[in-house]
Amino acid sequence: MNAFGDHDHGELVGIAFADSYRAQEYVMAVTRLAADHHLKLRDVVMLVCADDGSVRVHETIDPAPRQAALSGAVWAGLFGLLLGGPVGWAAGAALGAGTAAATAKAVDLGISDDWVDWFRAAVQPGTTTVALLIDDVDRNALVAETARFPGATLVHTTFDDETLRRLEEALA
Repeated sequence: MNAFGDHDHGELVGIAFADSYRAQEYVMAVTRLAADHHLKLRDVVMLVCADDGSVRVHETIDPAPRQAALSGAVWAGLFGLLLGGPVGWAAGAALGAGTAAATAKAVDLGISDDWVDWFRAAVQPGTTTVALLIDDVDRNALVAETARFPGATLVHTTFDDETLRRLEEALA
């Protein structure tokens, strides 16, 4: 059990890197593990903390409300145009935009917003933290790949104690 409930849909792993290039390399390495069927990659969140402490968050799964609203407006507007002409288009676009934006805010498909906020608070200035939500993991393959990134720091994981120890040793 973690601070924000069970992750019954995957394991959560957060690793901090001294620079964003190494963090991006790690994301590519994990993506290759997924392509080789050593794990299922559910979500990746990169948190880049500038020297002044400001944090930029890049999520791969959860749509931003603005993006969802635009998409919802286009599709609902087209449907409304077919059914009701120009008035149907305007009504459909407005309804689609509002519904899609609200849904994007309410539905969290990847790493929960609570966890993103937790990692945002934990990331140190001048570093980049990669948070992964993974499933069906070949732990040996993940540990072996992680060992190629010495000097990075394990920030958090929901893995068992043995895998946690192996990941920490791989990064040492």
